[in-house]
Amino acid sequence: MPSALPDGEPVPADGALPASALAGAAHRPLGFYLHVPYCATRCGYCDFNTYTATELRGTGGVLASRDNYADTLVDEVRLARKVLGDDPREVRTVFVGGGTPTLLDAGDLVRMLGAVRDEFGLAPDAEITTEANPESVGPAYLAALREGGFNRISFGMQSARQHVLKILDRTHTPGRPEACVAEARAAGFDHVNLDLIYGTPGESDDDWRASLDAALGAGPDHVSAYALIVEEGTQLARRIRRGEVPMTDDDVHADRYLIAEETLAAAGYDWYEVSNWATSDAGRCLHNELYWRGADWWGAGPGAHSHVGGVRWWNVKHPGAYAGALAAGKSPGAGREVLTDEDRRVERILLELRLREGVPLSLLREAGLAAARRALSEGLLEEGPYGAGRAVLTLRGRLLADAVVRDLVD
Repeated sequence: MPSALPDGEPVPADGALPASALAGAAHRPLGFYLHVPYCATRCGYCDFNTYTATELRGTGGVLASRDNYADTLVDEVRLARKVLGDDPREVRTVFVGGGTPTLLDAGDLVRMLGAVRDEFGLAPDAEITTEANPESVGPAYLAALREGGFNRISFGMQSARQHVLKILDRTHTPGRPEACVAEARAAGFDHVNLDLIYGTPGESDDDWRASLDAALGAGPDHVSAYALIVEEGTQLARRIRRGEVPMTDDDVHADRYLIAEETLAAAGYDWYEVSNWATSDAGRCLHNELYWRGADWWGAGPGAHSHVGGVRWWNVKHPGAYAGALAAGKSPGAGREVLTDEDRRVERILLELRLREGVPLSLLREAGLAAARRALSEGLLEEGPYGAGRAVLTLRGRLLADAVVRDLVD
C-alpha cells in the first residue's frame, strides 16, 4: 500500500456507494483487506503507509494508538456492512497486511477477523491470511492465530544474507524465517508463503541463489519474489543518491528473475503470476487473485484502498485522522473514482496479463491486436494459448511484461 494517495471525488460521509456498484454484488466474490499501519522500525526501502511509535508520538494521541486499533478497525467493518447492504454475501478471502500486523496481540487480529465473520459470514473454504515479520511471532502466537481461524501466513524473509538484510534495514537474523515456517506448520497452518526481494545493492548472484535455496529448504508452498524498487523519499533512495550504495540496473534484475524461475521450477513451484510461484493451485494466494481479476474487496484501515462494482476509494492516511472519522460516525474515505467501462477494460489487460492464464484477446482493440501479433512473433507470447484466443506471456515476455502490456493497451 504505497503512501501517496491519488486525487478523486469526495466520499459521502456515510460511505454510500452508487446503486450501479451494488447491482449484482451478491453474485461477485468479496474479499477484505485489513491494514495494520504499525512497524517497530522503518525499513529503508519501504514506501508503504506505515508508522513507528516515534513517528506517531504527538501526532494522533490516543486515537493513533495501536492498543485500541482493533476496536477502530472493527468499526469500519461494521460500516462496510451498512454500505454493502443486507444481501447475503459470504467473504471469500481476508488478508491482514501492513506494516507489521503481528505487532498487535494475536487476540486483536482474531477479533478483527471475527468482525468480518460476524457481519458478513465467511465462505466454508475461505482463505484467511496474515503477514508477519519473523521476529514478531513465536509458536504460541502462531498457535493462537491458527486457533482463531487463520489458515495462511506470509513471512517477510527478503534475503538469507546478513549484509543484504542490513542494506534493507531488516531486523531479523538469517535462519529465523525458515524456523518460522516450521513453527507455522506445527501450529497447523495449511499454507505458508515466504516473500523474497532481489536486486538489493551489494547482492550477488550467489547471494540470491542462497536465499532461494534457504527458502525452498524451509518447505513453504508459496514463494513471492519481487525486484527491489527504490521509491523516492525512502532512506534507501537517499543513500543511493549520496553514493553510499550502488543502484542495481535492470539487466541484473532480469538475471535474478531467470535464476528464480529456474530454481523454483526445478523444485516443483509453478508461476501463476509474474512474481508468484506455488506448489499447487491450492497454494495460490486467492486474495491477490481477487485484485488481479478486478473482483470486489473492502480495504479497512488508514490509507487502505477498496473496489466494489467499478467504484474505487481510499481512506485517509494517518491513523489518528482515520480513527477520528470513525469515532465521529463518518466514513474514513479520503476520495474515490467511478471507473468507466474503458477504465475497467484497460485495468483487466494490465492485471490479467500478469497471470498464468493471461488475458482474452477479445479485450484488445485493433492496435492492441496488432501489438499482440508482434509480441507473438517476437517470442513474448505463448503460441498455443494465442491460437485459443488468449495472450499469455512466455518467460521472455515476463521479463518485459510492463512493455508488452503498454503495447496491448495502446
